Amino acid sequence: METFFPESELIINPDGSVFHLHLRPEQLADKVILVGDPGRVGLVAAHFSETECDVESREFHTVTGRFGNKRITVLSTGIGCDNIDIVLNELDALANIDFVTRRVKPALRRLDIVRIGTCGGLQPHCPVGTFVASQKSLGFDGLLNFYAGRNEVCDLDFEQKFIEAMGWIGSQCIAHPYCIDNDAELLERIGRDDMVRGMTIACGGFFGPQGRKLRLPLADPQQNEKIMAFRYKDLCFTNFEMESSAVAGLSRLMGHRGLTVCMVIANRVAGKADTGYKNSIDTLISTVLDRI
Repeated sequence: METFFPESELIINPDGSVFHLHLRPEQLADKVILVGDPGRVGLVAAHFSETECDVESREFHTVTGRFGNKRITVLSTGIGCDNIDIVLNELDALANIDFVTRRVKPALRRLDIVRIGTCGGLQPHCPVGTFVASQKSLGFDGLLNFYAGRNEVCDLDFEQKFIEAMGWIGSQCIAHPYCIDNDAELLERIGRDDMVRGMTIACGGFFGPQGRKLRLPLADPQQNEKIMAFRYKDLCFTNFEMESSAVAGLSRLMGHRGLTVCMVIANRVAGKADTGYKNSIDTLISTVLDRI
């Protein structure tokens, strides 16, 4: 029987918008750019020739408009894979669930979803200012483990070899990491030959999960050294960030295309960081707008 989604599962606001994002179905474009910082939405939207809607709700700020002949939605997610779970599920609902009948639409709509973010470089060839297009994303957050079909879309061999390299076999304290390929067509179209192809780790936090130590000691002080040394079929980990695995994983499960591209603003090998990156990330924004 066709699934009906009750009010408790799909919450729709009185104005016909989805609960958290406050967007209505007609306000969503097929091409979606995700940014973490609500303030970065304006940087993207400044390139639009016209704007259809401008909606703000909590950390979610959305603008839909036109860039050349492309209709694009840019949306801020806030930080973390937990927020991506909200954003991706509500975007998919806007695209593929009829808000009147509360049933899946007969013809499914596929979205191109590209996250533009910042990250920490993990290799000498990823200095501050490098653009990295994620080829694979490894999630430390455990989000995809809550969804059916997770094993069918993930690289299980990669996961096992990584767990062995980290010494996590039998650990009851760490969520099982999940490895997902970003969409190959988006990777080629947007990454081209001028972005570093990377294996990205999406962490469940900015400090301890990324091996940063302030007052709290780390459970494994050698974590980052193991990560930087890990190799899989000639690939190495290039960067840390906090959302790419959920973007790629949920997109794959839902039938959308997902990709994360980041600018390196701190290199963990060199111990360098650029807090003035907002002045130069516009180049990455322009590049994605041209290629999406």
